[in-house]
Amino acid sequence: MAAGALDAVAPALLRGAIVIPHGSVPSLAGIEIFAGSHPLPDQRSADATLGLLRALARARRRQPLLVLISGGASSLLVQPRPPVTLGEKMDVTRRLLACGAPIAAVNTVRKHLSLIKGGGLLRHCGGRTVHTLLLSDVVGDEPSVIGSGPTVADPTTYADAAAVLARHGLLEQVAPAVRTLLERGVRGEVEETLKPTSPLAACATETVVGTNRRALDAAAAAARQLGYSTVVRAAPLTGDTSVAAACWVREIRGRCAGARWCAIAGGETTVAVRGSGRGGRNQEFALAMARALAGTGMSVLSAGTDGIDGPTDAAGAFVDGSTLARGEACDLAVDRALAANDSYPFFDQLGDLLRTGPTGTNVMDLKIAVGVGSVP
Repeated sequence: MAAGALDAVAPALLRGAIVIPHGSVPSLAGIEIFAGSHPLPDQRSADATLGLLRALARARRRQPLLVLISGGASSLLVQPRPPVTLGEKMDVTRRLLACGAPIAAVNTVRKHLSLIKGGGLLRHCGGRTVHTLLLSDVVGDEPSVIGSGPTVADPTTYADAAAVLARHGLLEQVAPAVRTLLERGVRGEVEETLKPTSPLAACATETVVGTNRRALDAAAAAARQLGYSTVVRAAPLTGDTSVAAACWVREIRGRCAGARWCAIAGGETTVAVRGSGRGGRNQEFALAMARALAGTGMSVLSAGTDGIDGPTDAAGAFVDGSTLARGEACDLAVDRALAANDSYPFFDQLGDLLRTGPTGTNVMDLKIAVGVGSVP
């Protein structure tokens, strides 16, 4: 995104700072680069955020600001709201992700434990004109949810955040400082996130420039050029990963046939972590399809468009009609791996992981199925 901005604007006119994942540091003229942590924040993210704020403070007072936000910004841009510490905030995020909470709910909590999210970055912009370009990694492409909306007014409240934790049975499990902050916020004793009625919000505009649907359409166009008859799922795949995988297999069986066909879907599913294994939602999605695909001629890729699937080095995994049998030959049991949320070692041993490295974008997940003839 920063490189694109430099291409679109005369480099001599553009100065700035970006926070990107550790290990993917390029060189961009006039851009100060800070490295944070993704998919979970750490001290690097907190330090990088302070560096970005210092760079913002040095900008000319009346200079308009271009802000580039993509999925992953919730982890890269971090400034906990006292008395909550970074470790306590990380713990809340881990618990919400582990129980399969939707990203909008996760970000509602994140915003209210942060000084920078939920429009908080606008408070550092001094009333300047701010235009935000967003790459959406959330279903519905709502700007206030993407990256927890650091430059977008937030309609949610402390009461909403507390309700999320209560709904997932986490209110008594989080740190006392988290509960205290939320309780004080509900009583009106702590400043809320920036609301749409704020004068600062009137200085800000936002445009979503990349979405999952655009990625699906591009994939479909490429498939058609290769001679595939193509079906693109209209609605995003959401909810429990295993349930979504089973649903998509049924849809493919009902719609796909012919000499060469390709089915494409997108979205973002959730995994309720039950075991202590290693993997990500895309690897688990692929593994959940293994039994249904056994003996068929269908092959499927499930992958994250950012090249990162959970806390692993893989973007996702391939699964086909031979996966179940090949796994059993290696003493790898699909059901056992699913129960332990241990999809990564399963596909790693079979050589069926997709490793792309960071892609520089993030527009949720992509599922591609190909086959010949009808699916039994």
